[in-house]
Amino acid sequence: MVHLHSMEKSNSTLAESLPAKMVAVFVGATSGIGEYAMKAFAQQTIQPKIYFVGRSQTAADRIIAEATQLNSSGEYIFIKSNVALLKNVEEVCRQIKAKEQSVNLLFQTQGTMSTELTTEGLCYTYALTITSRILFALNLLPVIQRATHLKRVVSIFAAGFEGDFDNDFASDFIVKKPLKSRPHMASMITMANNVLSRLAKDISFVHNYPGFVKTPFGKDAKGFLAVARVLFNLWSDMFVTYTTSTESAALSLFIATSARFSPKTGGCTGAPLLQGMTAANGADGDLASGSYSIDAHGDHVSREKLEHLITARDNGSEERMWLHVINEIESITGRRHSSDIL
Repeated sequence: MVHLHSMEKSNSTLAESLPAKMVAVFVGATSGIGEYAMKAFAQQTIQPKIYFVGRSQTAADRIIAEATQLNSSGEYIFIKSNVALLKNVEEVCRQIKAKEQSVNLLFQTQGTMSTELTTEGLCYTYALTITSRILFALNLLPVIQRATHLKRVVSIFAAGFEGDFDNDFASDFIVKKPLKSRPHMASMITMANNVLSRLAKDISFVHNYPGFVKTPFGKDAKGFLAVARVLFNLWSDMFVTYTTSTESAALSLFIATSARFSPKTGGCTGAPLLQGMTAANGADGDLASGSYSIDAHGDHVSREKLEHLITARDNGSEERMWLHVINEIESITGRRHSSDIL
């Protein structure tokens, strides 16, 4: 467990330990955890250039004003887009790569509880949580690899809750079995990160569970999921300890910048470890493996909880998952993406 004050202390060193003018991309940052993380990054770094992607121009205008108050030397660029559509993801990435030679951080929180289908034929929940995030990472890998000091991809979802997954990996699994969707998708995110960390050994990939944070997430839910959300919000204060927005921001910034979550190779580890702090174990159980499953306390998930994913790598399930998602992406975008597992 990493105590909050240790996270805050590490975060307070960023202006000295990391260079000025770092470039970061926050996807899904017009509310909630992504917004808190973006503003923390803006506050603690020197002359940051931050792209943030979302659907609400009104929220974006507010966030730009607030980020500018926190750090007037930063540059904050909003890209309005519905990134549940993979063709939109392609366009957003094209815009960023046309302007930037390098990107230090990709931080993704996009998600929904809607089980309706997108115009591209994927379930919204699946598209935002799985295919959209993987496509952003794949598209931006080249510019992230050209960065210095910090090269990281963070995905906020349900690390530590990886569980049984359906071997067909079909997007409608979420619709057919909503109560089993979280462990299924959590496993897919961590397995995808494991693959990506082998494709790009000089980048670190972090899957994080943020704890219970009050956000607008799920407001678009319908049917059973909408009822469940209302009931949870009504009664949750009786049995849930919530993470505040300040605590959430501290955790997010820490996992996004600390050398505790370093890449497998290369020297771009991020902010140096504080005295007494150690590198985290990777999702495969090895120290500093480049792919991490991190809980709400900034600690790595135990090897025992992830043993089934190590088995999935060895028996070919991980490869089948990766090829399935890549085939979905390619069939929708009409563009070939890397499907090699290194």
